[in-house]
Parts: sequence; structure tokens; C-alpha cells
Amino acid sequence: MSPAFPLTRFRRLRATQALRDLVQETSVTLNDLIYPIFVEEGLDDPAPVDSMPGIFRIPERKLAATVKEIAAAGIRALMLFGVSHHKDADGSDSWNPNGLMARMIRRAKDAAPGLVVISDTCFCEYTSHGHCGVIAHGDVHNDHTIENLGRQAVVAAKAGADMIAPSSMMDGQVTAIRRALDGDGFETTPIMAYSSKFASAFYGPFRAAAGCDLEGDRKAYQVNPLNGREALRESLSDEAEGADILMVKPGMPYLDVLARVRQQTLLPIAAYQVSGEYAMIKFAAQAGAIDEARVVRESLGAFKRAGADLILTYFAMDIARQGF
Repeated sequence: MSPAFPLTRFRRLRATQALRDLVQETSVTLNDLIYPIFVEEGLDDPAPVDSMPGIFRIPERKLAATVKEIAAAGIRALMLFGVSHHKDADGSDSWNPNGLMARMIRRAKDAAPGLVVISDTCFCEYTSHGHCGVIAHGDVHNDHTIENLGRQAVVAAKAGADMIAPSSMMDGQVTAIRRALDGDGFETTPIMAYSSKFASAFYGPFRAAAGCDLEGDRKAYQVNPLNGREALRESLSDEAEGADILMVKPGMPYLDVLARVRQQTLLPIAAYQVSGEYAMIKFAAQAGAIDEARVVRESLGAFKRAGADLILTYFAMDIARQGF
């Protein structure tokens, strides 16, 4: 065999850790991560979420201390999900200036003014039926819901939210929210749209954590998990309506969609590593089947490699404490 064979040797740049680090194409830092947290009113002590090992419902009265800890760990942004004890058919507590959503935003911003506080703008945590909007004739009424989303977004912005993140998957929701915010003087408040959000089976642990079990399902307004082109249309539509950031949710099962959205837009893109993805890694690690830290790094790297700029992950605090 000729000494010149093989001419191309990929292993040359893999020989040492220093070389591997030098040519690494994708990196993940704390600047890329958003930490979703659950805040429950009327709770005295943190309540563990059994289906999400290491995750707790945070008592509202202890939120300030928790947010200070999150900020001190080096996390730059968090997403707030309220666990409400004041639910009704319309989710009206979410647009009450003194309701849970507004209170937890104020507490978080007061505790860590430099932290980016993102308000999940939806109704499933605040409705008695668990759906993401107003029910009319047995279905979620799109136009009534987007009107209420605008009201909720304005209340969130007034409470101090740095970003609005509509997740209800109603047609026209970004336009409705943008008009409401602009009309109340919040022209500079950005919108991160849950744009390609699928009717996924991976949300189960979240529903237990957020207390938003529902009657029926959300297939009439979330994207069919088998439809990639439809998901792309959703994201491009949200961009046309004025979204500042797009999101693909869930993350790992939809890397193909994430990559296709990346090819079609110059906007920042977020990927949500959802509760089911988190739980699978945690339980597999507990069973000794995988190395948790390595799998987390690999999965987050996959999101970045596919085109994500931001990642919502329940592993954010673990990563902040342990590093990459």
C-alpha cells in the first residue's frame, strides 16, 4: 500500500483534546440557555415534580430567593410558568394586574433586575378546563383567545417582563399581541413566538408540573407531529406577523424542522428541550443506562448544530453548577 494512502486522514485533528477543542464547530454556553421554572401560589415549601427528578414547584413567597440563586449561578434568562389556584373558564387571573402572573414577574425582576424574565403568554395554567383559550361551542375560539392574549401580554409588560412568549398556537396571535403592546407603549418589548409547536406526547411531565391537565387534547390548534411543511409555514407566518424570535417545540424529535426553519429565516431561533425529553434523560441516567452529563451536552449541541440560537432546558441549573 502506498505511504500516501489515505491522503485524507480525519483523525489528524482528533488526536488530542486541544486539537479537538480548536476545531470544534459548535459550542453551547450559559448565554444560550433559558431556564423554565414553575411558581405556585399558596405553597409553603418547594414541591418536587415526581415525573421530573430535580425539578420543583417553587413557592411564590420564595421566588425572590430562588431567582437570586439562578442569577448568581450565571443563568441569563428564565421563563415563568404559574401554577394558579384561581382558575376560571377564561383564565382571567392571567390578565389581572394583581394576579399570579403579574406578581411573579414583579418578584423576579425585583430580585434580579439584570436577568431576562420571559412571560409564557397562554392560558392553560389559568383555565379550569386546561385549554389554551376561550371555549365556545366545544372548541377553543381563536379570535376571542387572541384578544385575551393581547390583554395578558400588556399586563406582563407592565409588570416588568422583558419578553413575551405566546404559546397558545392561535392564528394571528403574534399580530394581536404586537398591536396590544404597541398600543400601550411597549413597542420595544420583543415577542418570542412558539411558532412550530407540535401536539406532542412529550409534554406529559410539564402538565403535571404546571397543573394544567386538560379535557380532551390540543390537536385542533397545535401542529400534527407528522407535518413538517405545516410547521415551517407556522414559523414563517409568525415572522411575517412581527415575531422577533421563533421557536421549535419539542426539540430533539423535531431537529429536521429546526434545521428547515433555520434555512428559511434570519431571525433568532429557540429550541425547547421539553419535559418529556428531560425526564427520559433523567430516568435513563438513574437506571445507569447513560451518562447524564454527556448526554445533556450532546443533546444541547444537537440543537445548536441544527440551527438554534437559544435553548429552553430544565437542565440549565445543573449545567450552571457543573459546567459543560
